[in-house]
Amino acid sequence: MKHTKYLLLIVAMAIASVVATSARGIIPQPRSIVMGEGIFTLSANAKIGCSNMELLPAARYLAEHLHIGVTYNGGAIRMLCDASLATEEYRLDISDAGIVITGGGYGGIFNGIQTLLQLLPSGVYGGGNVLPTTLAHCTIEDSPRWGHRGFMLDVCRTWMDVEAVKEYIDILAYHKINNLRLHLTDDEAWRIEIESHPELAHEGGFRGGDAKIWPRYGKWNERWGGYYTKEDIADIVEYARVRNIVVIPEIDLPGHSLCIATLHPEILCRYTPNTASALGYDTRSAFCPAKEANYELIEDILAEVCAMFPSPYIHVGGDEVDMSQWRRCPDCQALMSRNDMSSTTELQRYFMERIAAILEVNGKLPAVWNEAIDGGTLTAETRVYGWEGMKECREATAKGYGTIVMPGQYFYFDMKQTPREPGHDWAAIFDWTKVYGFTPQGVGFSATEEANIVGVEASFFSEAYASRNPESPDYLHYQTFPRVVALAEVAWTDSDLRDKEAFYDRMVEHYARLDAMGVAYRLMPPKVVYRDGKLSVSVDDGSSIYYTCEDGEGEHQYTTPIHTSVPARYAFRSRRGEAMSPVAAVEAHFSTITPAFTITSSMSDREKFSFEKAEGYGRLARTSRAADVGDWVMFTFDNAVVCRRMKVATGNFQLPRFTFENGYVEVSYDGITFERLGDMECGMYYIEAPTRAIKAVRMTATSRGNGAEWVSIQPPTIWPKLPVE
Repeated sequence: MKHTKYLLLIVAMAIASVVATSARGIIPQPRSIVMGEGIFTLSANAKIGCSNMELLPAARYLAEHLHIGVTYNGGAIRMLCDASLATEEYRLDISDAGIVITGGGYGGIFNGIQTLLQLLPSGVYGGGNVLPTTLAHCTIEDSPRWGHRGFMLDVCRTWMDVEAVKEYIDILAYHKINNLRLHLTDDEAWRIEIESHPELAHEGGFRGGDAKIWPRYGKWNERWGGYYTKEDIADIVEYARVRNIVVIPEIDLPGHSLCIATLHPEILCRYTPNTASALGYDTRSAFCPAKEANYELIEDILAEVCAMFPSPYIHVGGDEVDMSQWRRCPDCQALMSRNDMSSTTELQRYFMERIAAILEVNGKLPAVWNEAIDGGTLTAETRVYGWEGMKECREATAKGYGTIVMPGQYFYFDMKQTPREPGHDWAAIFDWTKVYGFTPQGVGFSATEEANIVGVEASFFSEAYASRNPESPDYLHYQTFPRVVALAEVAWTDSDLRDKEAFYDRMVEHYARLDAMGVAYRLMPPKVVYRDGKLSVSVDDGSSIYYTCEDGEGEHQYTTPIHTSVPARYAFRSRRGEAMSPVAAVEAHFSTITPAFTITSSMSDREKFSFEKAEGYGRLARTSRAADVGDWVMFTFDNAVVCRRMKVATGNFQLPRFTFENGYVEVSYDGITFERLGDMECGMYYIEAPTRAIKAVRMTATSRGNGAEWVSIQPPTIWPKLPVE
């Protein structure tokens, strides 16, 4: 009997140890965890006790994850409110008496639920039945560092339907993110139904094919897109509310308005633009601030938007306005003269003040990008989103504005994570490690400035998503996770409690949860070492490694070091669940060559972006106009090039913009006769494993225009032929 009791004690201690390790692995890291000595068994017959009707949605949310019921009295899991706690503060107690989640309000209860879920087997996130299970006795006391822990989702450049948005809301909620900003309007589309102006969504929600809006970034040859009805918005807002997330709409004004201007050209400034280089297409994108009718239109729109969203703030843009349009407009110049304005930034302030007044009538407050405060002082209640850099964020806080800190170099998750991965690079190239390293003190905020930080927010602008299978969330997930995991801890946990190495260990443990959530997150690249004729590859995150070989077929699982005299022939990546790493290899695998070549074209070049820029490699060239059907660009090499692969492309380096939206590629081996290879995709074409030396390559457009005033031309990317083993 004594031996039996001793054995049971050992088992109990082992179980408690496992669960205790899990408690230490919570993300974001709690303020205080005190472990007890016993364990509590949560049975499959357990109930959630909820006597407070305001907490019932949270109780049902937890019940759905645990596949158990809700009762109004008692229960193995109880939810209580304590007015002495801050709204989002919580205490989680696990003892012999059961599980008690105490919160200062609904948000605190929901945050406690998320911590409890992390103490359970990861299958709780995948719909599996994880009960019965045991949990170690513990008391967790926790509260967030900042009240605003946000994420901006661009559903404008790339359409995401209601279910896709809800799925992403779920993942954000698991990480205690409590604000979701929906970027609903921009140059490319209008995604929200306005009953007083139904054409905005019914026509502006679609592009390509027979739609009125020019297609950009992908999906050029089909009518593609969608919009949210008022019922859809109500559904999204309520779904998010249950998950302690406030949905903030963004109606981008006065710039980024090409879509609405296409449907209502009367909003534009009063002058005749030169549209020859865009083949007749008017690319102007800013409301005229001197037209009273524009404020009447905006009042109609914002009145409906304000009624749809409970959020006290409505984001009304104010960024990247092309003020050259205002400088050419006689009405704008007259308005500036009447009001003693010396610059167009003052004109923007005038416009934003008018918009703020419309919001005030509708019981809302303005949120704006940081440029909107450049021309003067807006109302003190204005919330500023600092995106351009730390300097702009600090200036906003120094002026006394409540500021959301989200500079691109830390929090724009559409940026590349390494130079060879997809995304933009104008702000920075960074992975989760830079996100996690953010602290206000570390980037220069004074104590006074820091006091005006309302929170931090990350963003995902979706230009590149449209050409990367937007029917799947994989690209969105890859770009944003695990960077969102790092964001969650930065937003929640005091910097003196954070440690990057310890966080990585907890994040690797967290991968099992992300796997269960179905998140196609990015893994860190495998470590590749070539020594003594052997390629050795390793990971530290439990993923499996796979490799491909030049001239080989398919992908193979890596199990033992590879003996080779040509390591550049091999490329590796790791996978686990839906996640994968970027490609890793010895540097020679990625090496390219730069043989001399000349660009000729049916279109002339631009002086500041001449063909010579691209001929020198590393820079883009631009044509003097958009391409018409039959226009062409040709690369002619001084000496025929032997290679294993060559990429030729129009458009920007980071995404398919300013491209041949449709076209084909021909190759010449003698510089005289050409052979058609195939159609371009996203403005580019890969010539794979050419069997002969290439003298020239020609790209020819088969569609008219691209919604812009030029075509960008990239220098070719050429990978040299590798030795045979």
